[in-house]
Amino acid sequence: MKDVLELIVKSLVNNPDSVQITENTTDYSIELKVKVAKEDMGKVIGKQGRIAKAIRTVMKSLAFNEKKKVDIEFLD
Repeated sequence: MKDVLELIVKSLVNNPDSVQITENTTDYSIELKVKVAKEDMGKVIGKQGRIAKAIRTVMKSLAFNEKKKVDIEFLD
């Protein structure tokens, strides 16, 4: 899960080296925290949060295959 999210986020930003993703996994859920450079935050979130919502939708469909819930948080 973390690898897929990292690939998506790195393809969106100007500074792919600054992308940091932490993953906390339990039996029923996966929590992913995404940290990017300050100037790239707008590209990851998008207008009115559309890109962030699309990323969450893709990740939720992957988590559904593993019978888990996923929570993605974008940090400053």
